[in-house]
Amino acid sequence: MSEQSEDTSKLLALFAPGAFVLLWSTGFVFAKMALPYAETMTLLTVRFLIAVGLLLVISIIWRARWPKSIPQTLHIAVAGILLHATYLGGVFAAIERGLEAGVAALIVGIQPILVAFVAGILLKEHVSIRQWLGLILGVSGVILVVWSKLQDGLGTSLGVGIAVVALLGISIGTIYQKRFCGEMDLRTGAVIQYTAAAIPTGILAYFTETMVINWTGEMIFAMAWLVIVLSVGAISLLYLLIRKGAASKVSSLFFLVPPTAAIMAWYLYDETFHSIALLGMVMTVMGVAFVNLRPLKRFGLRTRPS
Repeated sequence: MSEQSEDTSKLLALFAPGAFVLLWSTGFVFAKMALPYAETMTLLTVRFLIAVGLLLVISIIWRARWPKSIPQTLHIAVAGILLHATYLGGVFAAIERGLEAGVAALIVGIQPILVAFVAGILLKEHVSIRQWLGLILGVSGVILVVWSKLQDGLGTSLGVGIAVVALLGISIGTIYQKRFCGEMDLRTGAVIQYTAAAIPTGILAYFTETMVINWTGEMIFAMAWLVIVLSVGAISLLYLLIRKGAASKVSSLFFLVPPTAAIMAWYLYDETFHSIALLGMVMTVMGVAFVNLRPLKRFGLRTRPS
């Protein structure tokens, strides 16, 4: 490897994980930006289908490998439904029903804690005191924030419940993908996953929504960001990180997602965290950090983009 190539790899390993986390954090605020102009399932279905088209072109140009068997393809599709239709559908639906973007980010942000505990149980590994402390802090912090926001009339119990479903979706999906999709090429895999995710969201949109999109300038900008920057750009960045062996650094920075999303939501939508809610945010961030600052190498897990 040349000296210039080594320098490029070092820069990628240094800055790309933080950039990835920053991009993922924007998903919550851009969801809130787009939702006034389209209903949740309609918005996601269109987003998924546009992403499929772009990623299909990328896969063809880069000659990415496709799954070799139907069972492997089906496993990738199931993971896609969990990670995209369930997770993103839950986050978008929760925000559409009044849950603040920062709170939605906080609820699903404890995903690394759940994944670490479930993976530990499945692998019959000892759960350390540090991990137990992280779990207690993280869950208690989320409860404080949610209770404070509901007391202030910001959000609904239904919205919170839907966000919890999103949390379960990404947690189960992460473990499922690790178990059954370890050899998946992220480019062709994303084509399959977004295609699979578009089926349930499309069905729900057809039967429960008007399927009308108001293509304003803000809506076009939000959709372009959600598709190009997140669904395509973040996937490509994660692919590069995995190739360079820096994927674990993304996991180690995952605890920064909720506060980053909260700061963005405060700046764009004047969402604030007062006293008790702010304390809950700090507790949750600390809880996720306790569990996640030590890379989850023994689980072989990596985070997923929004």
